[in-house]
Parts: sequence; C-alpha cells; structure tokens
Amino acid sequence: MKGPVVEAHALVRRRGSTAVLAGVDLRVRGGEIVGVFGPNGAGKTTLVRILATLLSPTAGNVTLFGEDAFGPNGPRIRRRLGVVTHESFLYPDLTGTENLLFYARLYGLRDGPARASEVMAWAGLGEHGSRPVRAYSRGMVQRLSLARALLHDPDLLFLDEPFSGLDAAAAVAVEGVLERVRSQGKTALLTTHDVDRGLRLTDRVYILSRGRLVWESSGPAHPDAFAEAYRRAVGTG
Repeated sequence: MKGPVVEAHALVRRRGSTAVLAGVDLRVRGGEIVGVFGPNGAGKTTLVRILATLLSPTAGNVTLFGEDAFGPNGPRIRRRLGVVTHESFLYPDLTGTENLLFYARLYGLRDGPARASEVMAWAGLGEHGSRPVRAYSRGMVQRLSLARALLHDPDLLFLDEPFSGLDAAAAVAVEGVLERVRSQGKTALLTTHDVDRGLRLTDRVYILSRGRLVWESSGPAHPDAFAEAYRRAVGTG
C-alpha cells in the first residue's frame, strides 16, 4: 500500500483522571518498520493496544490501511494484523499445536495444519507441539505468541516488547522475521527496551514520554543522536 498504513490523530486514553496518552499523532508508511521507545509507564503498551484495536481511545482516531480502524470494516481490517503484546492470547490447557490450529480456523486458512507446523518449527517448538501451553516456559510462550501472530501472514505487525523472555537464538530469529517483513514490503511497529537491536531494525523511531510523543527521527536513528534525544526528552542519562 502506498501512503500511510497507520495513522493516529490526537489519541487520548484516560484511566480515571490520569491521561495515559495525552494527544498522540503518529504515522507509519507502508513498508516501514517503526520503533517506539520510552521509559516504563510512558504509555507504549496502551498505544500499541489502541493501534491494534484491542483498546478503544478516549478521544482521537486511528486509521489502518486508509480506513477507520474502529468503524464498520474493523473485523476485515483486523484479519490483516498480527499482534504480540504482554498477553499471549493462548489457551493454557490446549497444546501449542492446538492453539495454532484454533487460530488457523478463525482466519479461515485452508492449509492450517501445514502452516501451523511451519511456524511451530520456525519458533523452535516443533518437538513441543503436543505439550499443553501451561507447561511451557516464559520464553516458549513468547515464541508461540510470535508464531500465532505470523500464522496468517499479516500485512501489518504490532510487536510490544517482542524480545522479552527470548534467549539469544530466538531473538536472532525474531530479527530475521522483521527483516523478512521489510523485504516483503510489509509494515511493522514495535516497542522494545533493547535499544541497540531496536535501532538496528527500524527505519524511523519515536520517543514517548508521559503519554506524549516528544521526539521523532526523520530516518534511521544514529545511536548517539538517539541517546542525546532520549536524555533530553525523558530526562535520564
């Protein structure tokens, strides 16, 4: 898609009298990988959840693929999204494979079993497909969540701390997924505390602080320039 795939305008999300997001404007063009950085409590997870239509904003609007994300075409839009958040969206009493087959049916995948086997192997869980998810380690659950998000080959990925709980080999595999996303002309927005890896993988970055986007790079951010911008914006070293 040419032009913006994600547009947010004047997003506000309140929790009681507290503004978790306080007027966020953001744009992600087709084929970009965009990173959002910020300290704990900045509002990153809330932003991702709203952009992924998992949470409604108090005010403002979100456009995905040129359409109102919360409008009548919302269900069709959501079929084009892959989402990884702090919630796994997995059923602990089902096995890993059963979880993926369930989602394959939801997405109407005709090659569901083959696709489930493929992403299980990518996630390094091929030998654990018959185990219930409640028996998985945290890292295994994170890898299965990524497999779930990639199962239907989405056009747009939202990844909230995708490297959390992963060992070094699995983190490298996630990097490979993002590189494939870029090579296929697809789009992703991610948050991460892994600054070095995040800067290496993204085409542009934002800094979010106290519910506001306070800095934006015009292209790939140089680590030194980013560090100085982060220090000035967030007030830390």
